[in-house]
Amino acid sequence: MAPRIPLPRRPRPRALPLRGRSVLITGGGSGIGRLMALGAARRGADRIVLWDLDADAGARVADEVRALGARAEAAAVDVTDTVAVAAAAREAGQLDVVVNNAGVVTGAPLLEATEAGIRRTYEVNALAPYWVTRAFLPGMLERDRGTVVTVASAAGLVGVARQTDYSASKHAAVGFTESLEAELRQRGSGVGTLTVCPFYISTGMFDGVRTRVPALLPILEPEAVAEAVLDAVEDGRRRLLMPAAVHLIAPLRALPVRAFDATMDLLGVNRTMDGFTGRAGTRSDGLHTADSRPGDAAR
Repeated sequence: MAPRIPLPRRPRPRALPLRGRSVLITGGGSGIGRLMALGAARRGADRIVLWDLDADAGARVADEVRALGARAEAAAVDVTDTVAVAAAAREAGQLDVVVNNAGVVTGAPLLEATEAGIRRTYEVNALAPYWVTRAFLPGMLERDRGTVVTVASAAGLVGVARQTDYSASKHAAVGFTESLEAELRQRGSGVGTLTVCPFYISTGMFDGVRTRVPALLPILEPEAVAEAVLDAVEDGRRRLLMPAAVHLIAPLRALPVRAFDATMDLLGVNRTMDGFTGRAGTRSDGLHTADSRPGDAAR
């Protein structure tokens, strides 16, 4: 007789309507962070907590959220600083949804990337979700409710030229969330995760990028991405890939390596960064960020 495979203690409730919920968004002062905050308020969220390095930007979005009828709090938080994250988390209190959205990009070939730029990319894109999630997950587990959202990238599913640091950091973000999901599923927890992997988003962070096949891989509109993320949270989805063609990456991996590479080249994936400039206002360490700070995680 075949051994029985242990199952979770109970079915995991995943759908999480935002009405009446409390939501944290890192990089909430601009881009899709701002749009998700406003969208959550329109859907009836009770409290929106905005973290951003730019205190003024966060405060402006908080005012917009309040105008929509929700409570809002804004704090200047460096998500790479574990002490600052822990202190801000204590101030924020209990949350239902945590959105790891802050992101940076250098856009430099490996030999032109600076050590500081590479380290900062990993600190913001790969490590910050650990510190933020660890700060709020215990409370979610105690209440057996909540969703951890990590805004990764389609570049977290396939390597892209001129993204040796960015793509690798987003691969790490995808692996982080998938592994966290497995841990939660194993313990039968009601806390869920959502990994978001969009193609480039027209927020400015990736100014200058081009797509060879816009019918399959269009540059995404930030409003559409923000709404899709909120829909996915409310529907209890575990993964959101945008556009639909990004779903082809996994089955294409079954091809021999050279055939897979040729397919990516045919689609122009590795030429998308040829005209990359990033948003005006590059920092002195070479990092392109939303308004020169770790902000919206545009792809």
